[in-house]
Amino acid sequence: MSLPNQSVVFGTEDLLMSLCNSVTRVLSVATQSQVHYSGMVQRISKTCLKPDIGCFVLFDGGFSGLVIINFSASAAMELYQSYLLSMGMSKEDLVSSYTSDEVSNVMGELMNQVVGDFTGKIRRELQTHITQNQPKMLVLNKQVMLSVDANLDNPEARRVTFYTGNNNIFYLELAIDRTEFIKLYDFEPQETPDPDALMAQAHQPAPAAAAPAAATDSDTDDLLKSLGM
Repeated sequence: MSLPNQSVVFGTEDLLMSLCNSVTRVLSVATQSQVHYSGMVQRISKTCLKPDIGCFVLFDGGFSGLVIINFSASAAMELYQSYLLSMGMSKEDLVSSYTSDEVSNVMGELMNQVVGDFTGKIRRELQTHITQNQPKMLVLNKQVMLSVDANLDNPEARRVTFYTGNNNIFYLELAIDRTEFIKLYDFEPQETPDPDALMAQAHQPAPAAAAPAAATDSDTDDLLKSLGM
């Protein structure tokens, strides 16, 4: 008698790695630079927003959690500048201070793309659904720490160090309820949608509706006879 195959378990560190991969993929593509993270993860007791720019987003659904990214001023400015320069803007049009609203807006947009990429992978690979709120940005020009209440019943928190292309540092913190996803049966994860293919499909003209077949004279005569006319 053969032993059953060992169950595949997807836990906190797996969710964290998936999130970290979303961060590196989205930021690397958006800024046209190499963003990477440390191979060591830190277990922490709570998550906090810290200087110079803190960004957080809450998600709920299949599981609940909180994602925080704390950027140093140098890391935020590098990502902000690289992102807009890669989109064709000139350096003269960019702001020079990390406290500017424009920097916060761009970092919030990038954060939204990161969490959107993560929730999409969760839907395809774990066959569950989570929703997110709009990312919130907070510029902290003083040494203060703020905690965000995520209303978690049994929270686990982790911190990962990230490095930009110029080796500026920022930190990602994740707090989620302790959970495990156990694979019940083998299935193929859905493929990642190709944005270019979706755009091309959206721009294709809709097929013309088939014209209804014209009624023949004999059909008309039969109808009139059935009505006694």
